[in-house]
Amino acid sequence: MHGIPKVFGKVGFPPGKSELPLAGGDIGGTSVTDHQGAVGRFSLNPDYIRLLILYFIIHFISYYMVINSTRYKLIFLFLKDIFKIKSEYFLTTEQIVRLAPKVLLHDHLDGGLRAKTIIELAADQRYNKLPTKDAGELAEWFHRGANKGSLTEYLLGFEHTCAVMQTKEALRRVAYEMMEDMRNDGVCYVETRFAPSFHTAKGLYPEETVQAVLDGLEQGEKDFGVGYGLILCGMRNMKNTLEIAELAVNFRNQKIVGFDLAGEEGGYPPKKHIEAFHFIQRANFNITIHAGEAFGKESIWQAIQWCGAHRIGHATHLIEDIFLDGLGNIVRFGELAQYILDKRIPLEICLLSNVHTGAVDRIENHPFNILYKEKFRVTINTDDRLMSDTNMTKEFMTAISNFNLNLEDVEKISLNAMKSAFIPYKERLNYIYNIIKPGFQAIKDQLLSLKK
Repeated sequence: MHGIPKVFGKVGFPPGKSELPLAGGDIGGTSVTDHQGAVGRFSLNPDYIRLLILYFIIHFISYYMVINSTRYKLIFLFLKDIFKIKSEYFLTTEQIVRLAPKVLLHDHLDGGLRAKTIIELAADQRYNKLPTKDAGELAEWFHRGANKGSLTEYLLGFEHTCAVMQTKEALRRVAYEMMEDMRNDGVCYVETRFAPSFHTAKGLYPEETVQAVLDGLEQGEKDFGVGYGLILCGMRNMKNTLEIAELAVNFRNQKIVGFDLAGEEGGYPPKKHIEAFHFIQRANFNITIHAGEAFGKESIWQAIQWCGAHRIGHATHLIEDIFLDGLGNIVRFGELAQYILDKRIPLEICLLSNVHTGAVDRIENHPFNILYKEKFRVTINTDDRLMSDTNMTKEFMTAISNFNLNLEDVEKISLNAMKSAFIPYKERLNYIYNIIKPGFQAIKDQLLSLKK
C-alpha cells in the first residue's frame, strides 16, 4: 500500500482506498504529532526536493489526464522508485487515522479482551473450556464464530470472556489493558460498558465488580493518558435492571457515566424495564439503549419515547423510517427519523459489528452513509473489538474505503462523539478545544506546511 507523503497531501489525485485526502485536497507537511498537538519539525533535504519534483509530476499528470486510482497507484509507485524516495517519508492513511484523536462511545469491556489475556486468565481460574490455548487461533475462533450474520451466534463468544472475568484481579487487568489498547489506537476518550450481573458467578458482589473495573480504568488513565467513563448494562432478559440502574447512580461520582440496556432485542422490548429507566430519569442521569440492531424501528421509538434514551446504540433499522426513491434519493423522513434528526439524538454506529451480526447484509448497504450525509449526529464505534477483530482505526478505515470520507469527516465524527459523551459539559469542551481540535489541526499542519 502506498501512502500520503509526509511532505505532500492530495491535490486533485483520484481518491483510492489507501489515500486519505483533505477536504478539497492540499499539500502535506513535515511533522509528526500526538494528541497533545506536539509537533516535531525537520528541515528540507534532497529527499524532500525529490518529493517536491514527484508531487509536481503527478499533479501535472492528474490535472491533464483522466486516470483512475489503480493507474494513479502504478504511476506513483513507478516514480517513487525512479526518484529513490524512501518509504519512511510517507504516511499511510491508516497511520494518519491512528494518529488522529478519536472518541469511542460504544465498546463492551467483555467483548474486547486480548486473546493472550483470556488464555492466561483461564489458566489462573482453572477454566478449561477454551477451544484452543494458542492466542492467534483463539482470536480467529472468536472472529469466525461472530461473523455468521446472527446476533444470537455473535453473543456466544461471551460465554468464554465472561467466564474468565470472575475475579477482581481479572476485571482490573482487562480494564487496564483496554486503556492501553485505546492509547495505542489513538483514542483520547472512551466510554466502555459492562454488565455486572455477568461477573458474580464466583461470589463477587456487583459493587465489587464495578469497583474492580474502575480501579483498572483509573490506573490506565494515569499510565496511558486516555480519559474514560464507565456505563453499566442491564440485560433485557434479566429482571434486575432496576438494581443495576441504582448501582450506576450510586457510583456516579466515580466516573460511572450512564446506564444501558443490552442483549437480545427480539421478545425483550425496552419498555419492560420502564421502572429502571424512570429511576435513572428521576436521578438526572444518562441513558443509552441498544435499539434497532436486530429489531425494527419500533425498538428505537420505544427506547426514546418510553424510556428516555439520550443516545441510541446501533440504530441500524432507523433506515426503515427514511423513504427513498428508486435511485436511492431521499423522498422524505418519517416522524421518528425527523425527531431524531431535529433533537440531535446521537447514534452509536458500529459498522463491522453490524455486518457480523446480520444487522446489514454487507457494509456497502449500511445506512451510515445516508445518516451522515443527512446530518444525523452519527458516531463511529467498535462494539466488540475481539469478536469483530476491530478497533477505531479499522472502523474509520472501513468508512473511508466504503463511504469516501476524508480527514475533515473523521474530525467531524470525532467531535460528534465528544459532544455526545456522558461527561459534564466543561469536560467535553476541554477535550474538544484542548485535545481533539489541536490534534487534528496538527495533522493538517503536517499535510499543509509546504502550501505557503
